[in-house]
Amino acid sequence: MSARAPLPVLLLTGFLGSGKTTLLNALLRSPELADTAVLVNEFGSVGLDHLLVERLDEQTVLLDAGCLCCTIRDDLAQTLRDLLARRARGDIPAFRRVIIETTGLADPAPILHTLILDPVGGAAYRLDGVVATVDAVNGLAQLARQPESAKQAAVADLIVITKTDLADAQQLARLEEVLAGLNPGAPRLPSANGSLAASAVLGLGLYDPARRSADVRGWLRAEALRERHGHRHDPNRHDAAIHSFCLEFAAPIDWSELADALEMLTSVAGDGLLRVKGIIDVAGEEQPRVIHAVQHIVYPWAQLAGWPDQWDRRSRIVFIVRGLERAYVASAFLHFVAAPLVGEPAPSA
Repeated sequence: MSARAPLPVLLLTGFLGSGKTTLLNALLRSPELADTAVLVNEFGSVGLDHLLVERLDEQTVLLDAGCLCCTIRDDLAQTLRDLLARRARGDIPAFRRVIIETTGLADPAPILHTLILDPVGGAAYRLDGVVATVDAVNGLAQLARQPESAKQAAVADLIVITKTDLADAQQLARLEEVLAGLNPGAPRLPSANGSLAASAVLGLGLYDPARRSADVRGWLRAEALRERHGHRHDPNRHDAAIHSFCLEFAAPIDWSELADALEMLTSVAGDGLLRVKGIIDVAGEEQPRVIHAVQHIVYPWAQLAGWPDQWDRRSRIVFIVRGLERAYVASAFLHFVAAPLVGEPAPSA
């Protein structure tokens, strides 16, 4: 029996009142998102409150699969397993992808961890991306005052700026500037009343081994950090805690040395590693490897079919962090990895 390809999972997050459900309802009307299972986390302390499966053709058919009250970590893993079993029994229609909508106060990291750590879920599902909604009217205040809002935007692969029809040009420009500093690698798209092409939210996140290719330029925008380097007041820094930077290596990296550095960082400083992603020139290999980590967890690496066009073979790792300085992270790699860091002095003997 041939193995099934993992089902893509899209994580939709965003602060309270930022328009997640409006956006989701609009997206689900698109044929591209037909046959989608949706897990809705309505109450932060309760977890996933209910499951809706929608099949969209001439009209929307809502199938109630019953209450799936659970807590985020262990019960989410069980919910995802149950979802597969119900599909196999024919209790719910076949579905091709899953969307998880978090509560507005949710930390997205536990859900990402579940997709990594659960052995059943990890084989059956793969992360297709993280989308964060930010309110054009209230977003600036929320990002400044609510750490959940800042973290949701910081870990996103795509930021959707909602309610753009209600904000003036000055508000939007300032919000764009703040978001570019918080997460320079994530595209930012405007939306009014949930308007957004479904294609914009597909294929955002982890490399899909089944496709044997990846838009690395879209996934790893290290150049966005380089272009902004040296700008007044450091636009890569959201506030005193959250900021982003890129480490580049001037030579191929021994894989075991890199693994040791990542293990040390995620073990000791994982709380501050909001997101890590990179493309690695591994010593002795022609094809690059892609790495991805969230806080204390490192995803299984994937190998690309080749280097992106017009890219040199230099390894690049982008970090979005809270409360960690570039010098601290760089020191871990200087300690474990023999390959020199671009712009960093070699460690003394």
